Order: sequence, then structure tokens, then C-alpha cells
Amino acid sequence: MAVSYKKLWKLLIDRDMKKKDLIEAAGISQSSLSKMGRNENVHTDILVKVCKALNCDIGDIMEIIIKDDGVNTNDDK
Repeated sequence: MAVSYKKLWKLLIDRDMKKKDLIEAAGISQSSLSKMGRNENVHTDILVKVCKALNCDIGDIMEIIIKDDGVNTNDDK
């Protein structure tokens, strides 16, 4: 299982925000944002801060990708 933050990056584009704007608005560190950029796991409290700053739900910024036998599947598609 893996996580993807593609939804977050699309949301930032839609809102004409830069990553540094998100860091300031959410009060998160550059390292946390870098982890999300590499689709790595971050603590739930970081995700909550991002959701509060963007006034959105966690499903609006990330998704779980289930890998099965080398094939990526996603229930949203």
C-alpha cells in the first residue's frame, strides 16, 4: 500500500498557492512537505494542519493506492 498526494498538488494549483504558501498557512515544516512530495508517510497531525489551512477533507489531499501483484489499483477510478 502506498499514499499519493497528487490531489494536494492539484488543489494548490487550483487555489493559485505555492508550496511555501502552504507551509506558512498550515504551520508545517519544509521537511514534512518534502516527504509529501516523495509520497512518503507523514504524521496525521500534519495532514490535519494541511486540511485546516485549506478548509478541506483528508480525501481531498491524498489517496491510498493499493498495490496487488505489481498492478496498481484505485477504487476512485
